[in-house]
Amino acid sequence: MTNVKICGLCTIEHALAAAEAGADWLGLVFALSRRQLTTAQALAIVTALRQHPAGQRVRLVGLFVNEQPAQINKLAEICDLDYIQLSGDEALAQAQLLCRPVIKAVRLNRQATENAWLAAAQATVAQTLQFAPSPILIDAHLPGSYGGTGMLADWAQAAAWAQRLPLTLAGGLTPANVASAIAQVQPWGVDVSSGVERDGTKDIALIQAFIKAVHASS
Repeated sequence: MTNVKICGLCTIEHALAAAEAGADWLGLVFALSRRQLTTAQALAIVTALRQHPAGQRVRLVGLFVNEQPAQINKLAEICDLDYIQLSGDEALAQAQLLCRPVIKAVRLNRQATENAWLAAAQATVAQTLQFAPSPILIDAHLPGSYGGTGMLADWAQAAAWAQRLPLTLAGGLTPANVASAIAQVQPWGVDVSSGVERDGTKDIALIQAFIKAVHASS
């Protein structure tokens, strides 16, 4: 079964709806963006999820972009996060400074830092680094952007990497195209944010439709 991550959740209502619909991972954005949460907002969502039967089984991912490790660790502890997603230009060495298993977003733009992360994830660095079950998230490459653009990732490159390691596919996925993405790429998981929004806000019906499409195609 392909795992599902609903990212960029901003309200308790939408987080609980995603959990009830069968999401496996929920993403909370701490980086500067229109989906950025304050610590208080994130903690309210996490508390509601941890107290809800459906929410107790989901894994919570905090998304950060070029943030200091000490601040990441502080928020991970306060908000009881399960995983840390690094979506900026972070060096591989930063993973050793973090208190939670790491997911690294890459855009397959051939940067040296990305190549190091891909090599480490593929080799698991002889277990010297903490990685999440799916250590790499492949997103669309748009210069100057760190995700959430709605653009498609490179499915052909993603499919080649999916044969080497368990990865999560992001970038422009919607209820309408996620089945095709899974068929072509065969990822460990899929990640969606803008593809389940209407007018910039999460839509419960689209969240449910996305998860249903993933489960039907897995």
